[in-house]
Amino acid sequence: MKTLRFVILLTALPLLFFACMMWGSVDIPASEVLRALAGQQLDNPVWQVILIESRLPMTLCAMLAGATLSVAGLLLQTTFNNPLAGPSILGISSGASLGVAIVMLLLGASVTTLGFGYYAAVVGGAMAGAMLIMVVLLLFSGIVRSTAMLLIVGILVGYLTSSGIALLNFFSTQEGVHSFVIWGMGSFSGMTWSRLGIFAAIGLTALLLSLLLIKPLNAMLLGSRYAESMGVNIRRTRNSLMLLSGLLTAVTTAFCGPIGFIGLVVPHIARMFLHTSNHRRLLPATALTGSAVGLLCTLLSVLPSRAEVIPVNAITPIIGIPIIIYIIVARKRLHYFN
Repeated sequence: MKTLRFVILLTALPLLFFACMMWGSVDIPASEVLRALAGQQLDNPVWQVILIESRLPMTLCAMLAGATLSVAGLLLQTTFNNPLAGPSILGISSGASLGVAIVMLLLGASVTTLGFGYYAAVVGGAMAGAMLIMVVLLLFSGIVRSTAMLLIVGILVGYLTSSGIALLNFFSTQEGVHSFVIWGMGSFSGMTWSRLGIFAAIGLTALLLSLLLIKPLNAMLLGSRYAESMGVNIRRTRNSLMLLSGLLTAVTTAFCGPIGFIGLVVPHIARMFLHTSNHRRLLPATALTGSAVGLLCTLLSVLPSRAEVIPVNAITPIIGIPIIIYIIVARKRLHYFN
């Protein structure tokens, strides 16, 4: 039965992928999509550019972003034994947003005079801000023994970074605030092949590293004492999980903006679909489900016959909030951490 469910996931992905490639401001026939993906030159050069230079990198970005955020959420939920933990709960997304706010609102156009491209400066600011928060949390992890207290520290750090962003918005220009608000809405579009290559290199490496932590993750489900009796170093494992989830969140936020709800909701969808908390099956299923949800958000963001797309953060709450409400109401019946 579980194998059948994996087959369903693997079948849904290519269907959503082709739907994203076919439908948009310009609808393109499936036969032409297949020809373009096979490396053939299309008779319509406009379709060729749309498919290869716009839709394909955007679709691959949506798949990777969905997978990275979902796995980050799963790692955090297991680390803190809290089904409502997510990538933004530790202030990592807020830290990335603060880094981008400094670039957009404080430095502005002056970043180009420092020898950096504007987009490169934005990505660098997001990564630096997220990693700074991770360093702060890792320092606190050496002082704070309780995961619950460390979770509270993360929430407080998130509030501090939000305060810094609010101050930067208050003293910034109207143009700077507008650019930052647009970035904060989240988007998979505008991705180029060179940017996707960097995103994929970091994101896929972090996803592969998460597979190495399946055994300690399963041990932590049964409690810290049991995990220690199995030879798991709780503090080292907790720090590794936090660092890895921070990297997954940081790289996605840097390239796509602070996307909410996917990291919080998708692990629950995977658990309910597989009826298991065994990370040997759950972790790959979460990555696949996250990719499917990323493609679904991309598909729903399309405005027919218009060049604009709806921001991702306007769609993810519509998918996520009903699931979160169900989780809260039916939590005792779901038996998540067993």
